[in-house]
Amino acid sequence: MGNMKIYDLLIIGAGPIGLACGIEAKKANLDYVIVEKGCLVNSIYHYPINMTFFSTSERLEIGGVPFISHGDKPTRREALDYYRRVASSWKLNLKLYEKVENIKKVASKASEKPIFEVHTSKNIYQTKHIVLATGFYDLPNLIGAKGENLPKVKHYYDEPHPYAFQKIAVVGAANSAVDVALETFRKGAEVTMVIRESEIRKSVKYWVRPDIENRIKEGSIKAYFNSEIIEIREREIDVKTPKGVITLENDFVLAMTGYLPNFDLLTMVGVEITNTEQLYPMYDSQTQESNQQGVYLAGVVCGGMETNKWFIENSIIHSEKIIQHILKNSC
Repeated sequence: MGNMKIYDLLIIGAGPIGLACGIEAKKANLDYVIVEKGCLVNSIYHYPINMTFFSTSERLEIGGVPFISHGDKPTRREALDYYRRVASSWKLNLKLYEKVENIKKVASKASEKPIFEVHTSKNIYQTKHIVLATGFYDLPNLIGAKGENLPKVKHYYDEPHPYAFQKIAVVGAANSAVDVALETFRKGAEVTMVIRESEIRKSVKYWVRPDIENRIKEGSIKAYFNSEIIEIREREIDVKTPKGVITLENDFVLAMTGYLPNFDLLTMVGVEITNTEQLYPMYDSQTQESNQQGVYLAGVVCGGMETNKWFIENSIIHSEKIIQHILKNSC
């Protein structure tokens, strides 16, 4: 251990913001490594196959690499191609399929600043600084129903074809749930929406909202508002509605209820969590440094439970703030 290499910076997460941090580190001649528990831009890879981004391609660019898409807004496949090209163009130091399992501070030899030892599923690293750029798409927000662990329950949606001619329940009232309900309905599924709220959310895309409301109104898609699934079984589900508990025949439950930041990783490294509802991690918005010296936050993880607060185009700037602060403190 005594002769182990000490990196200037270890970045956890190889999504667009993690890659942007790596690019800024490379530009600053810092010795860095990016560690990712899955594949490159793992969250984007797990998006629905036919997904199109809200943002235009130029707003998703990082590292000065042009992002050219065929339409006004890029597709998932075009984004995967683009970020592979970014990683290749910048020759980023990537360690993929390495899950971080433990982080601890070790004695620093020549400085009062901490040295972190990061244990992954494959290696052990030592680093002066850590960036958590872990996004939020890896941990589903569970609905808490009995039987939620059955294989028929899906928290990730890829494409509508597997659900053709099946009885499916879509849980949620936001964009993802609405998109899934409409796509599967148009591929022949018998769709029922189970919604905790009293209506489809106001935040649903304005060009989609009338479509789902009309399908519900005409009865093509059944919707139970102010309701929740309380038990899931192989061939049916129990739904608690304002009129009492009902049992519905069911083949699949698609729980589009959102995702959570990796709070275990945040607490593992000592980042303080504030606000009992939104669970904001503590950090300085000017530098992105958390309450733990040498530990920085970048991207969606900064928003806690408000996972729609930060996204690619408005958090790329985090990478520049972090590297500038590291360089300033290293002088």
